Amino acid sequence: MRLGLMAVPVAFFAVFFAYPVTAIVGRGLKAEGDWQFGRIGEVLSRPDILDVLWFTTWQALASTALTLLIALPGAYVFARFDFPGKQVLRAVVTVPFVLPTVVVGTAFLALLGRGGLLDELWGVRLDTTVWAILLAHVFFNYAVVVRTVGGLWSQLDPRQEEAARVLGAGRFAAFRRVTLPALAPAVAAAALMVFLFTFTSFGVVQILGGPAYSTLEVEIYRQTAQLLDLPTAAVLTLVQFAAVGGILAVHAATVRRRERALKLVDPAQTSRRPRGAGQWALLGGVLLTALLLILLPLGVLVERSFDGPGGYGFGYYEALQTVGAGGSSTFLVPPLEAVGNSLRYALVATLIALVVGGLAAAALTRRAGRLVRGFDALLMLPLGVSAVTVGFGFLITLDKPPLDLRTSWILVPLAQALVGVPFVVRTMLPVLRAVDDRLREAAAVLGASPLRAWREVDLPLVRRAVLVAAGFAFAVSLGEFGATVFIARPDNPTLPVAVARLLGRSGELNYGQAMALSTILMLVCAVSLLLLERIRTDRSGEF
Repeated sequence: MRLGLMAVPVAFFAVFFAYPVTAIVGRGLKAEGDWQFGRIGEVLSRPDILDVLWFTTWQALASTALTLLIALPGAYVFARFDFPGKQVLRAVVTVPFVLPTVVVGTAFLALLGRGGLLDELWGVRLDTTVWAILLAHVFFNYAVVVRTVGGLWSQLDPRQEEAARVLGAGRFAAFRRVTLPALAPAVAAAALMVFLFTFTSFGVVQILGGPAYSTLEVEIYRQTAQLLDLPTAAVLTLVQFAAVGGILAVHAATVRRRERALKLVDPAQTSRRPRGAGQWALLGGVLLTALLLILLPLGVLVERSFDGPGGYGFGYYEALQTVGAGGSSTFLVPPLEAVGNSLRYALVATLIALVVGGLAAAALTRRAGRLVRGFDALLMLPLGVSAVTVGFGFLITLDKPPLDLRTSWILVPLAQALVGVPFVVRTMLPVLRAVDDRLREAAAVLGASPLRAWREVDLPLVRRAVLVAAGFAFAVSLGEFGATVFIARPDNPTLPVAVARLLGRSGELNYGQAMALSTILMLVCAVSLLLLERIRTDRSGEF
């Protein structure tokens, strides 16, 4: 039965992921029907490509270290402290994670860029600098550390550390010898995920870095869309694929260590109100960090969307209803129609992700050998493999019967679903594994078919997990940009594509419209996340 459940997800990934990626890499590395592997060495020996590889690696390491430094105190506060507004604040710090990278870049552009808040107040501009990129990456990945590390930290029994202190260990020594080893797998898993997301960064670097900085993902886009140099793009895709595969393999090992770790307790038993000046100061520091790092960029984004040439008002929002506002021929339809397009695409993509991801999670429920573990790793690859490659691969492969989809609207939801499936699997799998097999066996003994047993036993127990998975899939589908920028039709742009097009045009009106569209997209994502917080399946706050 497991193989039957795997058939649909395997077919989906084979047709809409492996085939397009393989095809575009093959087209780049083949000449007159023969493989030209010598191109790999030629491309990787070029000084400009070596600079891209070096920048991609060191900025990912720097972003990861800075994120851990800033977010670990927040993980402790959410794990150990109980204070008014905790659930709302947890949702607030998670909003950046589900925001499209285009919106993140736009928010920091409004804060740090030309004419931004810092420029107006002190004449300081940080756009086109590496600091803007690093801060935006911390903003985007803060929740990964807080929820991954804090989720486990909240379930560790604090009495173990207290016992060490009773035996004479100091506060730091007790933490280093008792708590830190228990947290190490979660810290490693969070660090690897942050490194993965920053290593493959696209929208943030493209908007904030300017032409001076380029990651592998940005360079693949430049070589593919602007220079039409498929051989170079193919080599860079292989390099990124190898790097992502290695990162995911290490991440899978750390997750397995965390799953078989320690005796955990109910998070409700480990949190309490802060005690003493030191703990209140720590809570205040975390709240100040959330204010400056998360709320300030989002607040400036909203403020800029209302700050028009004639003063504050809805001018930029009203202009979104006009075709070619400001003399721009960027859009064949009013930019505001991108809202409806994005919602429709995201709903269809969510449905596809739920079906494919749900079947995959069911197939992975019972732990098995290398085949199933390999399939689990395969499901995570779309999070790290170049979305630009996938999008361009769609155009050159899905253009002939029986899959002539190049002019079909379904192409965009299919690309978005590829990113949503991993979130569905990661959300549903732990809950499905927690279902007692004896319940299914009892249903079978009573004559229930496998389908009815699933409907009567599994579905009631995982219903909330399905809703959470749907919420995450909807949010990430709504913000997908790398692949969609290639395949979205000019008369049917999505919100992230519309924002990028507006930012690519000169003029105050285009900039203001980009701020307004970004604000709309941010609000939709934030509402989705707040709904997720209300239906979470546990109190740990873990992803």
